[in-house]
Amino acid sequence: MEFIKENALLIGLAVGSGITLLWPLLSRGAAGVPNISPTEAVMMMSRSKPLILDVRDAAEFEAGHIQGAKHIPLAELAGRMKELEKFKEKPVVVYCQTGVRAKSACTLLRAQQFTQLHHLQGGLAAWQEAKMPIVKSA
Repeated sequence: MEFIKENALLIGLAVGSGITLLWPLLSRGAAGVPNISPTEAVMMMSRSKPLILDVRDAAEFEAGHIQGAKHIPLAELAGRMKELEKFKEKPVVVYCQTGVRAKSACTLLRAQQFTQLHHLQGGLAAWQEAKMPIVKSA
């Protein structure tokens, strides 16, 4: 106990260093897919024109979605993988309403060897909270 008292600063530095080293691993989502914020997603959209994949159900999509998003509900994703074949080597941003379904979608896509996947952290809810625009289906 005396050792801990005398070396609290050094122990704190060691723990802090360990957390700093592990942070990149902790910030990754499902299947090793990096999480990106709405702001990072917008920057990516302007730079590299990624596929924006919405995995919510039809009613959610019609109520509002990110401009240019391709809609494939999570329940249909495995059966519609052929539609995404040409994006295997290209950037893909996956989102749902809050992020849970998108993580499952990322796991499926990673298993199909998609190499540049990104998970929109917080989903459309975070997108709207960041005051980013959405469009509604007519």
